[in-house]
Amino acid sequence: MHRALITGGTAGIGAAFARAFAGRGTALVLVARDADRLAEVAAQLRREFGVEVETLVADLADRDAQQRVADRLEFAAEPVDVLVNNAGFSVRASLLEADLAPHDRGFEVMIRTVLKLGGAAGRAMSARGEGWIINVGSVSALVTQNNYSAIKAWTGNYSESLGVQLAGTGVQVTALMPGWVRTEFHSRAGIKGSSIPGPLWLDPERLVEDCLRDVARGRPVSIPSTRWKLIAAVLRAMPRGLVARLSALISHRRNREK
Repeated sequence: MHRALITGGTAGIGAAFARAFAGRGTALVLVARDADRLAEVAAQLRREFGVEVETLVADLADRDAQQRVADRLEFAAEPVDVLVNNAGFSVRASLLEADLAPHDRGFEVMIRTVLKLGGAAGRAMSARGEGWIINVGSVSALVTQNNYSAIKAWTGNYSESLGVQLAGTGVQVTALMPGWVRTEFHSRAGIKGSSIPGPLWLDPERLVEDCLRDVARGRPVSIPSTRWKLIAAVLRAMPRGLVARLSALISHRRNREK
């Protein structure tokens, strides 16, 4: 039986991954900081799918918590075959703010945690000759809005770099780069999303299925849906000055929604 460890596994994209793996009979290790919600989601998955669900309460902004999850990934007696580095949140604080607390938390959860867990999983999986690592990035990595965009640009580059280092070991690394997804992510960040056209929204379950197909095909990057593949291709081909102007326009519209 395969086992998947998912950070941020109780909501949004993480919860969609949990349901997709549970539906395939995969045992789960769910990581989240809300103990009550974690227990509730785990119980529901056990009832609905009859799979083993282990839980780890961890605030990934804390380095001791990061270490506990890394240790679980390297626990050889009950190996983890799939890592989904999904935990994250919007970092909308200005890059000019004197208080770096929101940025520090973003770095810990979405950079240091991803780096630490990816390394732990890569060591354990390569020793067994098989494994899959999925790092959840974003198409926002291709624009220049704020520190969230910068963090997700790091995620994409890191994923491909990790894939290069793990080439030939049997471990597949894929960066998932979705566009706007209908989850709690935006409401938690105070983003209403009213300026975003309806056709640009993605369903999290469909997104995950598209990603898993790309993983099965050995693709290093997964951009779900034809429309977002096209958008990503256009953004990559754009002159950087035009990307900056587009980013400013998106930021202005988003700020008006507050």
